[in-house]
Amino acid sequence: MFQTIYYSGDKQRDYDLLIRQLQALSDGEQDEIAILSNTSALLNQFLDNTNWVGFYIWKEEENELVLGPFQGLPACIRIGYGKGVCGTAIAKKKTQLLADVHQFPGHIACDGDTNSEIVVPIILDDKIFGVLDIDSPIHDRFDETDRIYLEKFVQTLQYYLKMSETTY
Repeated sequence: MFQTIYYSGDKQRDYDLLIRQLQALSDGEQDEIAILSNTSALLNQFLDNTNWVGFYIWKEEENELVLGPFQGLPACIRIGYGKGVCGTAIAKKKTQLLADVHQFPGHIACDGDTNSEIVVPIILDDKIFGVLDIDSPIHDRFDETDRIYLEKFVQTLQYYLKMSETTY
């Protein structure tokens, strides 16, 4: 039913297609883990030069992010509020785009091959849900077009997470 899709190379048009693919995969699904799992696989297939794509889910009672569905090598399981790039994205409720993770004070190195990273916070009904975290072994892998379209992608994802039956 599914097969690898080769994108056109026009970054904006390809991101638009990616968002439509997310909609097709998520429409009617009620389980957030299923949605996040397919989303991480979809992004992993779409993005080149990445070594980790996945989610960390916010656990308010523990005041930390906990590893969720992902594609890549095993990762750090827990990240505290305001710690590392993911914890900072949550604390600031703002996308973190790093050309060189080694220049980020307090960067948490789960994979020593990672050199750049983008982290987009996921907010549902003004509550922290978690983050989308994408790592690359390439310095300066992510640009403003990636930031803009990954934020749009997360907005679409937020819609489907709100529709899921699972509580957040």
